[in-house]
Amino acid sequence: MTQNATRETARDEELAPAPDDAPPADGAVPRPRRFRRILTWSAAVLALLVLAAGGAGFLYYRQLNDNIKKDPLNLGDSKVAEPTPNAAGQTPLNILLIGSDARDSEENQKLGGARETFGSTPLADVQMLVHLSADRSNMSVISMPRDTLLHIPKCTDPDDGTVYPASEGRVMANQSLGHGGPGCTVATWQELTGIHIDHFVMVDFAGVVAMADAVGGVPVCVDANIHSRDGQGHGSGLKLPKGTHPVKGEQALQWLRTRYGFEDGSDLARAKAQHMYMNSLARQLRENATLSSPNNLRRLAEEATRALTVDPGLDTVKKLYDLSTELRKVKPERITMTTMPNRYVGARVEPTEDAEKLFRLVREDIALDGKDAKPKPAVERPPADPAADDAAIAVQVRNGTRTDTLAPAPGRASAITGELREKGFTSATADTDGAYTEERTVVRYPSADLEGDARRVAAVLGIPADAVKRSTDVSGVTLVVGADWREGTRYEAPEEDDTTPESAQALNGADDKACMHVSPAFTW
Repeated sequence: MTQNATRETARDEELAPAPDDAPPADGAVPRPRRFRRILTWSAAVLALLVLAAGGAGFLYYRQLNDNIKKDPLNLGDSKVAEPTPNAAGQTPLNILLIGSDARDSEENQKLGGARETFGSTPLADVQMLVHLSADRSNMSVISMPRDTLLHIPKCTDPDDGTVYPASEGRVMANQSLGHGGPGCTVATWQELTGIHIDHFVMVDFAGVVAMADAVGGVPVCVDANIHSRDGQGHGSGLKLPKGTHPVKGEQALQWLRTRYGFEDGSDLARAKAQHMYMNSLARQLRENATLSSPNNLRRLAEEATRALTVDPGLDTVKKLYDLSTELRKVKPERITMTTMPNRYVGARVEPTEDAEKLFRLVREDIALDGKDAKPKPAVERPPADPAADDAAIAVQVRNGTRTDTLAPAPGRASAITGELREKGFTSATADTDGAYTEERTVVRYPSADLEGDARRVAAVLGIPADAVKRSTDVSGVTLVVGADWREGTRYEAPEEDDTTPESAQALNGADDKACMHVSPAFTW
């Protein structure tokens, strides 16, 4: 049995924090999102106080900066293109929040856990992607269950140069943290989702407890009395009477780690409880007057900076302050929490087709709450160079209809080439050697002088103008017949469904009535 597998078994047997509870990281993460918001917001205010304090304040500011641990952003080899700016030149921000189950300090060990796991390789037991829209009007969060099966790419440890080869087959998502650090978790997310990640924030057990104390408690709700502990000692130990109650300290950690007792006892139920906590935390931060106290702010900033590991882009209070300024622009009612749609594979889960849809919405910066303003119809500008005569336009046609689940539709490049020739594009040729994968049909061109030609090809076949793209990956006008055009010679653009899948279990950030359902087996 592998060390990680042994740890999973040990956690399932621990009395204080069950494996399910093991997501101390959970605490970390859910909180990260709002938590990160917490961190950044409080650190931001503190930064202003410190800077106003003069010399001594500067030394304290430097101390806070020294508290923050840093790690490289991405340990993988492959990169994902950054999103294209919107019309106003704004780009979205994607932040990966990681909850580490590390028990490598006396403080973390006091918070529970099987002794055989102390000092062992940490797991990323909580992982959440926070997407801040380009126009800063909305925020979307995707949680990934810790036992999601996926491929971990090759990662290189920045400290000692150890190379962790790509996983053979699929393994649990939480193992990525042990492949060199949080930068490998970032690389894994990017490979799975195709979403460019700008930053990460990682928090441990102790950080969850300290942060909850600093904000004075977070209101949570259960629909019945709950005690998360079964006859074998499994459970977080959370004990609450029916109704809404503020939790802080270790009790907040218990809430974030509880699986036994919530709904069906799965990681999915735990993610739901984390979302409720984070939403409540965000509202608490906006309303909590105690944070106006310099002492409370100082305590919050000290605990927050000590609990954090971040990428170099967030390694100072000033950088956290700048980020907090962006995060604070989003109102709770425009925040949407989701869980990556999944299905069971034995005792584990895997992403579904709905998961890919959710990832696409984030990649395309489409709000998960469905409240995006309808874009105005684009005014098509004329190309810099008009199209040549149809017969003179050299266009190569490729078959990109292959998908992860479907073989390429045979003969598509030849069929569309024949159609183009019938319409007068006698210089069209079919690429019958390459094997390509393209979700949507696209016409690419390498330089401005060929834009008119590319647009002409698209117009003749009924391909919309927004599917004509400039790209240095091609040497001439290139039509890639995508998986959305597996038959026929006239392209019909599919109607895009931009609604959030029901399987994502979306929760609105302004919902203060949400209450966790308690399993009858864990009530008292």
